[in-house]
Amino acid sequence: MRKWLKPTGGAPWFAALTAALLLAPAVAERGTLNDLWNIAFAVVLAAAWNLLGGFAGQISLGYSAFVGIGAYTTVLLANAGWSPWLTLPVGAFLAVLFSVLVGLPTFRLRGPYFAIATIGVGEAVRVIASGMEFTGGSSGLRMPSATFHFLPNYYGMAGLALFTIAVVAWIRAHAFGMALEAIRQDIDAAEALGIPSTRYKLAAHAVSAALVGAAGGLFAMNFQYISPGSVFDFRLSLSIVLMPIVGGIGTLVGPVLGAVLFSYLQIKLLASPALRDSYLFIYGGLLMLVMLFEPRGIVGLWERLRRALRRPRPKPVEAARGG
Repeated sequence: MRKWLKPTGGAPWFAALTAALLLAPAVAERGTLNDLWNIAFAVVLAAAWNLLGGFAGQISLGYSAFVGIGAYTTVLLANAGWSPWLTLPVGAFLAVLFSVLVGLPTFRLRGPYFAIATIGVGEAVRVIASGMEFTGGSSGLRMPSATFHFLPNYYGMAGLALFTIAVVAWIRAHAFGMALEAIRQDIDAAEALGIPSTRYKLAAHAVSAALVGAAGGLFAMNFQYISPGSVFDFRLSLSIVLMPIVGGIGTLVGPVLGAVLFSYLQIKLLASPALRDSYLFIYGGLLMLVMLFEPRGIVGLWERLRRALRRPRPKPVEAARGG
């Protein structure tokens, strides 16, 4: 698995994921495809967030704002007569624009101050959207009924998930990713070496926002209804952060593993009425276990097990021969 974590060694698991997502409609039932759609959606969110939070070390807790911007762009333009597919690049662009407007002041902050500021931004967007008439207020909006086609939407989300992983892998293998890694390790040293940290953080923020915004548009197309409480929810932002942390922050495969685990747990929890409202409690417990026993998440746990299995066993001491 170590070679899978390298920038150029992700071909085996990426090929397996591609085959599973793209060939599933030929063999799987609709319920299974719904589950795979949710997994692909989670992969986009976790991998895109990891570009800023994992590679650059900027822990943002407001990424639901980008989901909501993409979702509302798709619904509003579709209701105005646009093809829903043509709304996706518009939603991605608006998410990029918002990421720059937010990033310019907040990236002046460091550590927990930046994280707290992003919480405020996300909640402010939710409150504003709840009070606007054109967003439908707290009641939300519906997509035109003729726009729902599950299979094209499934392929769209699966393709976006694979594209997101490819983009993140490419960035990680090139100078852009190396600059983000330098910023994460020591921002002052990186700036002393001539790396403009704010510019690189804004760029990473913009790329991840575009991907999440496009996912928000596909989310609206699939569920046909959105409201501020569903797409601007702080719990969604928290889940986006927890997925890469549990899987392995700062790696390529970690956010994918975290997204698969979280999606599976959420599907099982939502199927049980008694546990439907307890998913954040369970996620919080997972986070505590990760922080206490393996801060590098599932990827770190795998590496620890691999080293333990490869550790040479001590040879038995030969019995002393009698003279």
